[in-house]
Amino acid sequence: MVKETGFYDTLGVKPNATPDELKRAYRKLALKYHPDKNPTEGEKFKQISQAYEVLSDAKKREIYDRGGEKAIKEGGPSAGGGGGTFASPMDIFDLFFGGGRRMHRERKGKNIVHQISVTLEDLYNGATRKLSVQKNTICEKCEGRGSRKGAAQMCMSCHGTGMQVRVHQLVPGMVQQVSTVCHSCQGQGQRISQRDRCKGCGGRKILRQKKILEVFIEKGMRDGQKIVFHGEGDQEPGLEPGDIIFVLDLQEHPLFTRKGEDLTMSMELQLVEALCGFQKPVQTLDNRTLLVTSHPGELIKPGDTKYVSNEGMPMYRRPFETGRLIIHFSVAFPKANFLPKNKLKELESYLPLKVDAEQPESMDDDLYIYADLEECDLENRKRHRHQNYYMDEDDYASTGGVQCQTS
Repeated sequence: MVKETGFYDTLGVKPNATPDELKRAYRKLALKYHPDKNPTEGEKFKQISQAYEVLSDAKKREIYDRGGEKAIKEGGPSAGGGGGTFASPMDIFDLFFGGGRRMHRERKGKNIVHQISVTLEDLYNGATRKLSVQKNTICEKCEGRGSRKGAAQMCMSCHGTGMQVRVHQLVPGMVQQVSTVCHSCQGQGQRISQRDRCKGCGGRKILRQKKILEVFIEKGMRDGQKIVFHGEGDQEPGLEPGDIIFVLDLQEHPLFTRKGEDLTMSMELQLVEALCGFQKPVQTLDNRTLLVTSHPGELIKPGDTKYVSNEGMPMYRRPFETGRLIIHFSVAFPKANFLPKNKLKELESYLPLKVDAEQPESMDDDLYIYADLEECDLENRKRHRHQNYYMDEDDYASTGGVQCQTS
């Protein structure tokens, strides 16, 4: 048996209402009487919030049903009522709807993002850059108030929250809540008369200032990696400062390409070097000289890939561990007729024997057809083929098709 029904009547439900029915009733009334929507209904909103705060708690509801509102107020901590002290109506509303006040508290200043152009040498050896950035800082003259102390007045349009909550009915029984920055105070939550504005910042509360930051690029960092200066971004009263973020942008290197922790490069050899060995100097990213060596008898074929241990990139935050230097080889053959014919026979005697193709025993030499090789310009052939695609058959036949060029 319920002793009194005042809280139930406030929410417009019966004493046997389920928790879901209580919640639906509270949401509907809270939207209707919220101070952002009806500034004159603050007392009504408080009553609704107090009623729901009691009835939504099973222990408090049981005490209220037995002894009414008086029992709740006298119940103290044992009743869970805190001696009759209720949670803030705005906090209860924020709990359900993510209201403007909570959103305003959790805002953070904007991050500032800058791109730093770096070389492969910078990432190999590490580097330090001093960079000048522009950022918003709180005015020291007025300490971020924008006016003399006590001159600012609360904005009545948003009740000092800086945000306005708009409720739109989508269909009967379904509404949508949209939080927007207050147009009256531009999200400041207060208004300042012209004569009371701070002379230093003109009432803006912030100033634009230049700051020099020292950016340390560590060995082994990568292209696109971020260096973050926490809390060094734009400042604004009541907000947590944003961050300044530097993003590394790696420039192309004329010799080396980075592949993870490895460095890759290409090296062209003359035929004699590929066959008989070589020594070639390579300038490293820290200005040492490597003498890349292939000993006589170590044949290097076109397209071979070799590597030198511990000459790649240092690993990030493990600079004494390094990757490999990977070398892709190509072999440049000598020009045609680089030796007279009598010398070719001598050269042939030093090379492995030819492997002749098997010939049919019954074949006479007079029946052989000798086929000489000619130079073929494949790119030119593709262009002619594309042009002749649109020719008539008779025109194409008259040209005799497309032939390889002869030298």
